[in-house]
Amino acid sequence: MERYAGALEEVADGARQQERHYQLLSALQSLVKELPSSFQQRLSYTTLSDLALALLDGTVFEIVQGLLEIQHLTEKSLYNQRLRLQNEHRVLRQALRQKHQEAQQACRPHNLPVLQAAQQQELQAVEHRIREEQRAMDRKIVLELDRKVADQQSTLEKAGVAGFYVTTNPQELMLQMNLLELIRKLQQRGCRAGKAALGLGGPWQPPAAQCAQKGSPVPP
Repeated sequence: MERYAGALEEVADGARQQERHYQLLSALQSLVKELPSSFQQRLSYTTLSDLALALLDGTVFEIVQGLLEIQHLTEKSLYNQRLRLQNEHRVLRQALRQKHQEAQQACRPHNLPVLQAAQQQELQAVEHRIREEQRAMDRKIVLELDRKVADQQSTLEKAGVAGFYVTTNPQELMLQMNLLELIRKLQQRGCRAGKAALGLGGPWQPPAAQCAQKGSPVPP
């Protein structure tokens, strides 16, 4: 009797899983219609079905939320680093201007042209240094963001999210961004309407912390 009851429960669980998968797939198919037609063609039934399977237990929502938080922290850190560098350059320019003004005020008139020529050379050298430091900072930011993108792609690939793998191909990156946009919109739909919105059971429902989070999910 217990064996029979266990078998019935397994059948019921399977039916519930199948129903949740169907509801998620239907929601994704509806959301895909909002994307540009060029990407709609690339998001096949199989891809959307695989994505729906990956979303069933809610783990992917948790992963995307974690990646989003890491990305925001990284972007904030890089922004602050660049801001500090800009402030250092501003202070450097101000100090140099003051130094030059004081030197000119103390300079004898007949030596002024020589002093101004030397100051112009010093100014050019400082401006060159500032440009090089800005370029180095921008390269650092790009490399760091590229590493984060690769980490995000790898994490989502390991989580079994359809369409994700490490790539730098612009078209594939855009496709991955659209997939994440689908996940974000599906997550928001669940947050707004609750479990009843799609007729789903509890496991897939995004956590409350995600409902409070605004902004886009991690762009790959």
